[in-house]
Amino acid sequence: MPEPDLIARVRAGDRLAARALYDAHVGRVLRLAHRITGDAHLAREVTQDAFVKALSRLDQFRGDSAFSTWLHRITVTVALNAMKKVKRQRGREAPIEDAEVLSGEGEGGVDPVVRERLHRAIDALPEIYRTTLIMHELEGYSHIEIAEALGVAVGTCKSRLFIARAQLRAALRDLEGEIHG
Repeated sequence: MPEPDLIARVRAGDRLAARALYDAHVGRVLRLAHRITGDAHLAREVTQDAFVKALSRLDQFRGDSAFSTWLHRITVTVALNAMKKVKRQRGREAPIEDAEVLSGEGEGGVDPVVRERLHRAIDALPEIYRTTLIMHELEGYSHIEIAEALGVAVGTCKSRLFIARAQLRAALRDLEGEIHG
């Protein structure tokens, strides 16, 4: 069933259509939430909260962009708010490797020490740069999708990614031979 028809059915109260919409998007929303939060449990909570918020506000979806873009914008907002709450309560505890297990992806032949340094360097990035980097490099979002999800201009998205990469290069400069060689 085409997504606009599915959305119309959800708006009309069709619970099976809501489940189909959820099933179509839950994987990518969960991966995005996990990459932002760095915590599998929190990512599941963020995913649930994002879907609850999206489905309860489905009447606000105008269709100007893809439903997935609208949903991912909600997910990013919910995840960032959750991170602020968690940071107030405690520091981030779960390493980014949990995301690899959750997504079924790994970094195969990368030296564990290099991988750990990379993850720490990513975690140390300011939130706006880390979120953009994660969405683009790890989740494969386009600049347009990221810009729409974060509510910024495409140029801002590109600039943030450039700065994030520059900060990572500077933080990992001593590993240059190990990463490229």
